Amino acid sequence: MIQGGCPQGTGTGGPGYEFEDEINEHKIVRGTLAMANAGPNTNGSQFFIVTADATPWLDGKHTAFGQVQSGEDVVQRIGTTQTGPGDRPVTPIEIRSIKIEG
Repeated sequence: MIQGGCPQGTGTGGPGYEFEDEINEHKIVRGTLAMANAGPNTNGSQFFIVTADATPWLDGKHTAFGQVQSGEDVVQRIGTTQTGPGDRPVTPIEIRSIKIEG
């Protein structure tokens, strides 16, 4: 799993507000983009991208809002990068561009 969106870069921060879950029928599987949370209705800025085939323990607990359509190889490389303290990548990783289609 890849997680991002913490404004402080610690993995524990948020934007200073929370919003409600929008749970749907989508299963949380490889390539799913979903909101990270600390419990019901605690969404903020953090999100995750799933790198495992299936994560049934996450279904119904996180708002799924997207699916990786291309670049799965990049997702897998990020997901297997070397990490250090706090599970942070040893070499910083950034999303420099993204295309969202509705």
